[in-house]
Amino acid sequence: MTPTGKTMEAALNDLKQAISGLENAVDMRIERQREQGDIEGEVRRVHADRSKLAQELDQAEFRANRLEEVNREVSRRLVTAMETIRAVLDR
Repeated sequence: MTPTGKTMEAALNDLKQAISGLENAVDMRIERQREQGDIEGEVRRVHADRSKLAQELDQAEFRANRLEEVNREVSRRLVTAMETIRAVLDR
């Protein structure tokens, strides 16, 4: 081959390698974007779960507080009933 032929062949090989490198870079970029989308979706799901759990916790705390109030009232009534029974028995 002539020197120009070798130079042309070398240039074509360089071009093929550059195109291959570009294709690999594009593929990697697409994969990173897909992973980023997956991560963003997971973050949204975590936030939704957190919000739901916070709401459930608030409801549970409300119920616990209400049960505590009812427990105190029942205890107070039991003490009153026991005092009344003692007073009746002491007569």
